[in-house]
Amino acid sequence: MNSTSSSALPTAGERALVLGGGGATGNAWLIGVVAGLLEAGLNVTDADLVVGTSAGATAAAQMTGASPTALLADILAAEPPQRTEPAGHGGRPAAAVADHMARTAAVFAAASDPADMRRRMGAAAIELDAAGDPSAQERWRATVGARLPSREWPDRTLLVTAVDARTGEPVVLDRHSGVALVDAVAASTAGGPAYTVGDHRYVDGGYRSVENADLAVGHRRVLVLAPLGGRTRMPLEWGMHLAAQVEQLRASGSSVATVVPDSSSEHLLGVNAMDLSLRPAAARAGRDLGRARAAQLTEFWR
Repeated sequence: MNSTSSSALPTAGERALVLGGGGATGNAWLIGVVAGLLEAGLNVTDADLVVGTSAGATAAAQMTGASPTALLADILAAEPPQRTEPAGHGGRPAAAVADHMARTAAVFAAASDPADMRRRMGAAAIELDAAGDPSAQERWRATVGARLPSREWPDRTLLVTAVDARTGEPVVLDRHSGVALVDAVAASTAGGPAYTVGDHRYVDGGYRSVENADLAVGHRRVLVLAPLGGRTRMPLEWGMHLAAQVEQLRASGSSVATVVPDSSSEHLLGVNAMDLSLRPAAARAGRDLGRARAAQLTEFWR
């Protein structure tokens, strides 16, 4: 099994679609935006390159394996989960989400730079895995697999981001990495305990950056969909926020367009990203925004 480093990736191409992280509601919002664009006559899933991070990795795998329209319909048709306690991450109570936020905030505050942060985050994730339920990984793999229309990598170039939990090195997984698609997505979404694939341990690709739009360097047109609005919880001087990535892309000659949630839908994302009951509303907000931006983005994309 080989992990592809970002420096070794192919960089030439015409159009790239970048799908950022953002939790359960962010995933729904991404699908909604792409479905809304498609309803208005613009298909962005024909990109030469698709980059997916965390929830965006799930969305990328979903939308390269099934119609965004069908995926949106599934979200809207799903019965909202009955909430018996405050909403939380992946069905966990809000207290667990608060604990996760506090734990990661402490790592960000203690780290001296991005490499140090990733090493610390990886070490913490390995500790969580060692202290947790041994069957948790298989349950997570089954959960991720159930979300994917296909467990086969698409023929087009799909890059899924993760971070090596042992070394802190960013990695990029694709169909040539020797990692099954379901494992790549499970690794990219491993925001808590480390996820094991063979001899490797991984944590969430969002610890490289929330969007990882810089992986599209070399493409003439780059469309970035950012459920978290391009913000970052990490120090701005680290350059991991979306504006820094866009600047890098434009400096390399790419034309870049970004789509972020409007003010009327921000409450569905971010701090509420793990509230499964908000997924239909987030998907509808994304669809409406996709429709509204379609004319502008059609000129950009084509």
